[in-house]
Amino acid sequence: MKVAVIGMMQSGKSTLVSAVSGREVGGPASMHIEEVIVPVPDERLDWLTELYQPKKTVHATVDCLDVPGFSFSDEHGRAAARRLFNQFRTVDMFVIVVNAFSKDNPAAELSELKTEMLLADLELVTTRVERLEAQIHKPTKTHAQDKAELALQKRLQEALESEQSISSAIETEDEAAMIKSLGFLTLKPMMIVVNVAEDALDSMIDLSGKIGSDIQVITLCSELEKELSQLDPASRIEFMSDYGLTAPAANQFVRSCYATLGLISFLTVGKDEVRAWPIRKGTIAHDAAGKVHSDIKRGFIRAETIAYEDMRALGGEKECKAAGKYRLEGKSYIVQDGDVISFRFNV
Repeated sequence: MKVAVIGMMQSGKSTLVSAVSGREVGGPASMHIEEVIVPVPDERLDWLTELYQPKKTVHATVDCLDVPGFSFSDEHGRAAARRLFNQFRTVDMFVIVVNAFSKDNPAAELSELKTEMLLADLELVTTRVERLEAQIHKPTKTHAQDKAELALQKRLQEALESEQSISSAIETEDEAAMIKSLGFLTLKPMMIVVNVAEDALDSMIDLSGKIGSDIQVITLCSELEKELSQLDPASRIEFMSDYGLTAPAANQFVRSCYATLGLISFLTVGKDEVRAWPIRKGTIAHDAAGKVHSDIKRGFIRAETIAYEDMRALGGEKECKAAGKYRLEGKSYIVQDGDVISFRFNV
């Protein structure tokens, strides 16, 4: 899953990506998108690793794209932003970082960025409408489909021109599928990171009216998080104590990305490997098996399942079996976050 971390110049987004990845990215002269793989913190894996002592432990990951900062002060900056927009239309979500450490009105910065994203989508729709209008006058095998898409694109155009969301103009799942490949920016899930000064971690930034109530907002200090990431574990604990922190906010950032994407993890354990497998919430056991290996899905027999909470409380697999917490689930079982699963299969 790919996450584009975007924001205005000097918003602190590259510093944040450096903090969560442990790798230096961005910089004043950076004009290209940098990609880093960020592990998802999971204390369940830590405990299971202690229990099984495997040869390796594999965390779920989030693929973060650090996008060069935007400037909309002139047409040159807006043109550069539009080129960048077209490079990351295939991402799964956006993290928008707003500057609240040196700007008096981060809400205005957020509003400006969202407006430019809307205009970029409007430009895409307008171009698509023009092409379809020319195309439907030709005798093609896709004439009916083109005509249906043209009607939809015109509704999208009207919505965007009225500064309404694209989703408000989509009426069916088939219509959503029809435009999915276009990668509309304003249709993607998003999360907001408010980057504050280190002495303002408890401040409340009012973004009301700029985002929906379902959008997660995290307040942190990118510089502080980057300093934390560079310390050894003992020094990190002492440093956090000085600031009244119980955990790095960067951990919350990664987990929130994971949640915004609608992902959960099931876990597999053994002496060779303890691993978290990311899946969409609502995934059935048969499809989860395919994440591990296509042969397991093809020859699926059952999913031997223990809830992590039960394993942690009772101490291990044997104890869970003795207590009746060991379950045999079929293909249609909806996998739950933290399920420890061993798939039985025959091919």
